Amino acid sequence: MNNNLNPKTLTLILPESVANLRIDQALSQQLPEYSRTQIKQWIDQGDILLNGQRIAAKTKVKGGEEVSITIIPPEPLTNEAQDIPLNIVFEDEHVLIIDKPVGLVVHPGAGNSDRTLLNALLHYHPPLTHLPRAGILHRLDKDTSGLLMIAKTTTALQSLGKQLDARTLVREYQAVVYGPLISGGTVQAAIDRHPLNRKRMAVVETGKPAVTHYRVAERFRYHTHLNLKLETGRTHQIRVHMAHIRHPIVGDAAYGGRVKLGKNMTEELIQSLRQFKRQALHAFALGFSHPITKEFIRVTSELPDDINALLTALRHDQKVNS
Repeated sequence: MNNNLNPKTLTLILPESVANLRIDQALSQQLPEYSRTQIKQWIDQGDILLNGQRIAAKTKVKGGEEVSITIIPPEPLTNEAQDIPLNIVFEDEHVLIIDKPVGLVVHPGAGNSDRTLLNALLHYHPPLTHLPRAGILHRLDKDTSGLLMIAKTTTALQSLGKQLDARTLVREYQAVVYGPLISGGTVQAAIDRHPLNRKRMAVVETGKPAVTHYRVAERFRYHTHLNLKLETGRTHQIRVHMAHIRHPIVGDAAYGGRVKLGKNMTEELIQSLRQFKRQALHAFALGFSHPITKEFIRVTSELPDDINALLTALRHDQKVNS
């Protein structure tokens, strides 16, 4: 057995200053190098004991208790490293940000066993083999373009993971949606698996909290170009939330249905809408506190050609019909 995979045990005594906190909150304070999500996972797996006993994440502590944590390093990934081009927009020894094209799947899964971003990363930077999910911090759908962040070290993964948990990692998107929105707003609606179609997500009262902020970038006769900011990061969150407020994203067959045409639309716009075969959604900015320097860094990505072409057609339709 690889000695690097041997479990190690960490023991600490909780100070009185954490009295009346949940155990996951208390440990997140005492162990800032680990994310609260990681701590909760260890609790759920029984890898964290309070005075020798298994507990739930919601267990309140008094201070003075002994906590023991069994930490099992992840096994190296066995996925094949594949030479797939990457559009790198930011990189140093700790963080890598790539601009993902439409059609590139992020993680291997059913129907996509290889040729994914993860396979590409293992070829580009082999040490990522030793990080969970090759250091990939968040996901983009196959047909969503834009920026994705990868941690290159354990320290970076822990720091950026905590920023995700604390909702301080900034993720901004641009989208073209159906319907002329008058002003910006916030969608606050819990999301979970669709009760009937498990491949889709839906607004479900008992789901996980989800918050999306949006503001108008440009308004057209039958559409709106939006800037959006994620406060949470649920699967398909923007797509589900926009459909929920009856402004689905153009090209989103799963949540938006068929192409919708309006009165006196130019032929150019009609063709653009009919030919747009993926959701018009682009992850255009990431902002984060650097894991080592703590400097705030913001990285942006230009809109891809297909969304720019759609916007050009929308502007022409607006001009012709004004």
